[in-house]
Amino acid sequence: MAKRHPNILVFAIDSIRRDHMSCYGYPRLTTPYFDRLAAGGTLVENAFSACIPTTPAYSSMLTGRDVINHQMVSLGPKGPLDPKHPTLPEILRRAGYKSTVVGFDKGFYRGFDNYLNFPGWPSWEERPARKAENLNAVTLPELDKLHKSGKPWLLFLRHMDPHAPYLPPAPYDTMFYSKDPCDKKLPYTMKPVFDFKPFRDFHKSWMPPGLRDKDYVIAQYDGEVAYMDACCQRIITRLEELGCMEDTLIVITGDHGETLYDHEIWFDHHGLYECTLVVPLIYYWPGKVPQGRRINAYSLHEDLIPTILDVCGLNAFAKGTKFDGVSLKPYFSTPNASPRSEFYITECTWQRKHGWRTPIYKFWDALEPDFHHKPAVELYNLVEDPAESRNLAEQEPELVNMLRGRMNAWIKKRCKQTRKGSPIEDYVIGMDKYIGSIATAEKLQSSKKD
Repeated sequence: MAKRHPNILVFAIDSIRRDHMSCYGYPRLTTPYFDRLAAGGTLVENAFSACIPTTPAYSSMLTGRDVINHQMVSLGPKGPLDPKHPTLPEILRRAGYKSTVVGFDKGFYRGFDNYLNFPGWPSWEERPARKAENLNAVTLPELDKLHKSGKPWLLFLRHMDPHAPYLPPAPYDTMFYSKDPCDKKLPYTMKPVFDFKPFRDFHKSWMPPGLRDKDYVIAQYDGEVAYMDACCQRIITRLEELGCMEDTLIVITGDHGETLYDHEIWFDHHGLYECTLVVPLIYYWPGKVPQGRRINAYSLHEDLIPTILDVCGLNAFAKGTKFDGVSLKPYFSTPNASPRSEFYITECTWQRKHGWRTPIYKFWDALEPDFHHKPAVELYNLVEDPAESRNLAEQEPELVNMLRGRMNAWIKKRCKQTRKGSPIEDYVIGMDKYIGSIATAEKLQSSKKD
């Protein structure tokens, strides 16, 4: 009898900062359970969400295509995913898989057998936010059903921790901060946050009245990460109880990072700075994925499907499908090699910008003015200035022109290869964007992608 295909469990975490995970070196112990999986698997040091935010990221994850090919460059896409591009669950169905996604409604991300959702947008008055527990409440019964089906399964989990609002339950709300954040003796570091009109009402709808200290908000974000990590362990525990661990590939990643008090982009995920582009990526499967390995390969979201299929021995079921991404499996055994060293980057929801990232330099052009009043051109030396605090664009015009030329050449090549235009050119963002309250933000998310 033919050997049964492995199960596939994907933890896809919304707004996760890789540098706030302890397995990536963060001094706060935020991810002890993911740390254990990382130690038993392969951790990718250089994984990126090249095209942010959520919609382009998940479109690449679930199709294996880049932004020119799938055309989903903004949170609000102008059309459905190309039906000629099979999604991960559609490919796996050919191999007899059952599939469930948790965190998206049926519609945009097609191909799953089952779509489940959960509450994830509480206000300050509705605190605490038990987002990960809400996810578990629908996921754990579904996991049991998938196991009982006797078929291999794909379970794709979109975690809404640590996406704003950052309102973790006890003890995570005081795990990294136990002072009174509204104490008038504290410096008023939240003043520029609340002075920023486009996001002011959103932030005030989930932050404590009278808040003064920015470090409190960052600690709540870290508490969300730790809370989510513990809730993910509950799913791992159930896998162990079902005897599935040896037969399951586990992937941990994120759709994009998060700005906290960085670059005057307060507690959100737009802008093309490293805190938003870098994401975690961990592959875990005992005996099949190297243990305790940390690799330096530059990975993009479109590499997810090719890697999963390759690791699980399922390439034959994608025959005739050409992905833009590549499998990272060959790089598990060559930790200093990489399938790429530079790539195209975009942001097209609150700002409309695109650029080019290399191991040393990162450049981008603003395609229109933005409401943060950032420079039209930005250039950073990522080696000498990893915090991206010194814009070198005016000092290095030749370097800007060289990187812009690489970017434009890549766009031209991909447009010719795909016979499609550059999707970022089809948008106008404007200067009057306004997010509103929690309820408005939830409506924006659900109406644009589901």
